[in-house]
Amino acid sequence: MTRNPALLRGVYTNADVCSFKLPIRYPTSLIELYIMSTQESLRRGALIAIEGLDRAGKSTQCALLLDHLQKEGLSAKLQKFPGQMINSYLQNTSNLDDRAIHLLFSANRWEASEGLLTTLKSGTSILLDRYIYSGIVFSAAKPAMPIPNPHPLSTTWCRNPDVGLPRPDIVIFLNISQEDAAKRAGFGDERYEKPEMQEKVRGLFEELREDERDSGDWWVVDAGKSVGEVAEEVWKGVQEGLRRVKERGLDIRSIE
Repeated sequence: MTRNPALLRGVYTNADVCSFKLPIRYPTSLIELYIMSTQESLRRGALIAIEGLDRAGKSTQCALLLDHLQKEGLSAKLQKFPGQMINSYLQNTSNLDDRAIHLLFSANRWEASEGLLTTLKSGTSILLDRYIYSGIVFSAAKPAMPIPNPHPLSTTWCRNPDVGLPRPDIVIFLNISQEDAAKRAGFGDERYEKPEMQEKVRGLFEELREDERDSGDWWVVDAGKSVGEVAEEVWKGVQEGLRRVKERGLDIRSIE
C-alpha cells in the first residue's frame, strides 16, 4: 500500500478535529522511554524497625502494619529478632556469659543482613520486630556478673559488633509506662521483665534516641493507648519512613 505523506501530515496536524487527542508529550527516543519505564522498578523497600519496652505491643503492631502495607499494594515482609536459639535464653533455658550472649545477638543479625539487603533492593519493605537497639539496651542494662568480668557492659561496647549492619529508615519506638506494661497479659514471663530492669532499659533507650548518630531516625508512639490508636500513630511513622526512602533513592545506610 502506498503511503500518502500529505495525508499523514494532515491527520497529525489536525488531531484535535478527530475523536481523539494526542498526549501533550511522548518520549522522544527509545532511551527516554526505557528510563521512564524502569524508574518505578529502581525503588527499594523501606527498612522499618519496631522497638519498645516489653509488653508494649511490638508483635501486635508489626502484624497490623504488615497487613496494612500489603492492603496498600506494597510488598512487605516481617523479620523477627532474636532467633530461636537466642529466644531460648530469654525463656530461662540457657546460662551464658553476658558478652557471649550479646555477641550471639549480633551474630544473629549479621547472619540475616545479606538477606535483608537483597530483599530491600528487590523493592520489598522489611518490618523488624526488634533490632540492634534492643540488643544494646538489654545487654547494657544487665547487672555485672561476679566472674569472670565484674563490670557491666557499656552501650559503646554493645554497639560496636553491629557497626556496618543495615540502618533502618525509621525506628518506631513504642513507649509504655511501667504501670501499663505490668497490666498486660504475660508480663513477667521473660527473664528481664522485672521493674528495676525495665526502668534501666527505658533510660538506655532514651540515651539511644538522643545519640547524634541516629537521633533523627526515631518516631515515638504512646503505646498506652488502644491498639487501634497506636496503629494509627505507627502508620504515620511508616509514611515518614517511606517518604525518606523516596528521597534517598537506592542508598541503604549502615549503622555507625
